[in-house]
Amino acid sequence: MNQFKDAKFMTAVEKAMVWKQWKTFIAGGFQWKHFTERIYKHLSLHCSFIAHYNRAGFYDTYFSSPEDTIRFVSQFDRSRGCISVEYGMDFWLKGEYEDLNQSMCEAIEPYKGSVYQKCAEHIRDRDLTQARSLLAKHGLAKKA
Repeated sequence: MNQFKDAKFMTAVEKAMVWKQWKTFIAGGFQWKHFTERIYKHLSLHCSFIAHYNRAGFYDTYFSSPEDTIRFVSQFDRSRGCISVEYGMDFWLKGEYEDLNQSMCEAIEPYKGSVYQKCAEHIRDRDLTQARSLLAKHGLAKKA
């Protein structure tokens, strides 16, 4: 979906700019350098996310742990219903920003599987490292 319509608080051109930056953010692996003020404002104003104080606070909330990144991506995952992770509803997909928000869901489709997999691997590796550390702490680690 690339045909955007003007909305009360965002022109079609502004929507296209958000969409282009969104695609870069996703393709770049959700890096801070691609998390623009424009994306942040759209997410907090028109995608049913709360602001989390500012852009840095929002980013930290959803991208500092793999569990939270999974939660974030799940909001845009059509197979999971595109349900708001903060409000538990899908009303953010309707109305004046439906065109852009649906396009955001469409843009994440090719990436979501690898994001979920990488996050799951990160969780597993982190948990196993912690388990080994605890076993060693208590003298229960296997001796080679």
